[in-house]
Amino acid sequence: MNKSRMTGKLSATLAALALAAGLGLAGGPPASAAYCGITWGSTAKVASTYTSHPITNVRSGRHACFDRMVVDTKGRGAGYRVAYVHQVRQPGSGFVVPLRGGARLSVTVLAPAYDEYGRATYRPADRRNLVDVTGYSTFRQVALAGSFEGQTTFGLGVRARLPMRAFVVPGPGAGSRVVIDVAHRW
Repeated sequence: MNKSRMTGKLSATLAALALAAGLGLAGGPPASAAYCGITWGSTAKVASTYTSHPITNVRSGRHACFDRMVVDTKGRGAGYRVAYVHQVRQPGSGFVVPLRGGARLSVTVLAPAYDEYGRATYRPADRRNLVDVTGYSTFRQVALAGSFEGQTTFGLGVRARLPMRAFVVPGPGAGSRVVIDVAHRW
């Protein structure tokens, strides 16, 4: 076999391998495979339903592919606005809420943290650390920014800007839960 034919065959073989790798045929997941099937993205999430039913609790949990924050409300129908921001600010005053982590999520639940008489319905022991997120893969801090004009804002410090989602789950009973999940990686 002459040298130019060998070079041509080698070039064709390398091109076929490169094409197969680009199509994800060369073994392993394709470059576009979603981590744990997560396809959420990192753009703002919004559900614009307001409620006068107050917030009663905030909790969190660790899962195999994401960390979760849950905001409990006394009734149904609370909406939310969740977005990555440069700084989380207290509603009303605009003061910056310091947060640990490489990225910050502003989580506004469209429900008050007080009743119809202005009495607090959610009284955390430490507004700067609502839940203990020590050992979490993604969460670094969960803080209460404040409740103003029927909306309650939380600051969620996370490791980096990662895919996230938000949704509402009815129950238990007459209540509901606003859920925010942030993936461990892309």
